[in-house]
Amino acid sequence: MDNLRFYTLEKFINLYDGYRKVFKIDHYNLILLQLDGQRYLLESTCPHRAHPLSESDISGAELRCPLHGYRFNIASGDLVHATEETCRGLKKYELVERETDIGVML
Repeated sequence: MDNLRFYTLEKFINLYDGYRKVFKIDHYNLILLQLDGQRYLLESTCPHRAHPLSESDISGAELRCPLHGYRFNIASGDLVHATEETCRGLKKYELVERETDIGVML
């Protein structure tokens, strides 16, 4: 069994709707988003061609990769639309709240 460790990502006071920040923790590339009061933590590279999603477009509940236009559901990470061959969805990570911080167990 793996020993998980808590990694602080951000202070609650710094979060707002439209917040977007990329984190690199060991071999994990993550993107933290806040939309309509909800926070999401997903892998930050598109599984199609590993393009960074830091500058991706967000429309409604979808995140769009700027390279080929693949679209993913932000809440689930599921692939919604592929423009070329199909790929897997984005990995989603559970956020953990600790006092004044939000983070992840990895």
